[in-house]
Amino acid sequence: MNERDSAPGGLALVEALVNSLNVETGADSLDTAEGRAAFALAEPDVPTARALREALRAACLAHAGHCSDDDPLCVLDRLLAEAPLRVTVDAAGGAALCPVEEPPGLTARIAAAIAAAVADGTWARLKACEAADCRWAYYDRSPAGRRRWCSMSVCGARAKMRTYRARRG
Repeated sequence: MNERDSAPGGLALVEALVNSLNVETGADSLDTAEGRAAFALAEPDVPTARALREALRAACLAHAGHCSDDDPLCVLDRLLAEAPLRVTVDAAGGAALCPVEEPPGLTARIAAAIAAAVADGTWARLKACEAADCRWAYYDRSPAGRRRWCSMSVCGARAKMRTYRARRG
């Protein structure tokens, strides 16, 4: 549904995980082998991935100013605390958080992506659509960082039409 490019860097992984569930239809790509393969998940890892996905969606809603419940954010904090990460320093002296395990698990990859996004100032721009029947994650590239919908031509237009009809009716 997103009419723009995906999020930059590691946030693309976060965005893809949040968008692995179509809120409107209930279609969950983690139900399929192909969908799990996109995140390098084994079937037993799916419940944790779903909990992580919904906690990330809550964080994206909070970034957009739409979160009223702290529980999902507490779940995200707990899940990320369990991610095995370490600090690495390259030859130029640059530091980064990297997963300890090889191959790294999804939670560790997400935690490293969030840490990098916080460091470069892009984390707060990953948001979730205001439309309750959508909640699609998108990267807000607007100059002021105040975008409300994943797509102005779909969700934004629907919201504006509902507002217009409410005023007329």
